[in-house]
Amino acid sequence: MPGVSIKGKVVLVSGFNRGIGKSFAVQALEMGAKKVYATARDESKLADLVALNDDRVVTLTLDVTNQDQVNAAAAAAGDVEILINNSGMGGGGPIIGNPDESGKRMEMEVNYFGIMKMCIAFAPVLKANGGAIVNILSVAGLSSFAFAPGYSASKAAGRSLTQALRVELAQQGTLVSGVFPGPVDTDMAKDVPMDKVSPDSVAVHVYEEIAKGSEDIYPDPFAVDFVQQVQADAKAVEKANAVGF
Repeated sequence: MPGVSIKGKVVLVSGFNRGIGKSFAVQALEMGAKKVYATARDESKLADLVALNDDRVVTLTLDVTNQDQVNAAAAAAGDVEILINNSGMGGGGPIIGNPDESGKRMEMEVNYFGIMKMCIAFAPVLKANGGAIVNILSVAGLSSFAFAPGYSASKAAGRSLTQALRVELAQQGTLVSGVFPGPVDTDMAKDVPMDKVSPDSVAVHVYEEIAKGSEDIYPDPFAVDFVQQVQADAKAVEKANAVGF
């Protein structure tokens, strides 16, 4: 699949108010995007981006678990060429020791069904405009981390979904890329006892990779090493991820 450069493109970033969404929006502007739709469940969380006073920025209210809001976003942003599905959540906690399903169901609603809703809504837009879908996943989708089983399961489901979408949308020429970061310096990962990379570095790397047509993107040294370990000995990684549980 041909690459898709960010320069001169119209981008939509979901989940601006958490994780690396802000970096994806700001770096798109700095790398020459024509327009950036920044979305959040609460538009007041987009104040930092609005404060840039850049007329290329458009803000939208979007909860990816709300079908009406997803449909409204696709209708309002009919010129999108690059869709960054960044919305995500993680709660952690064991399975047997924490039988309350609500957090784990919400992880799946956001990290799996939310991506599905967005891709279904924006597939016709991208068919008309050309471009790419970028799903922000996690190395936890490659091998489960025992301290976050629900999150890991939802990201593994997101990975499988990304592969399926890649097949379906190849017919219309849409690049579908999955991004598998290691620990990133965000609020969500603040309690993860690992070295973390900056959100800006992840965003820049992702934009550089989709310009090359990359389908599976490992945007930091931890992720590169992790996928190599999984490919070499998946069972050893599974056991290592269980240490300290």
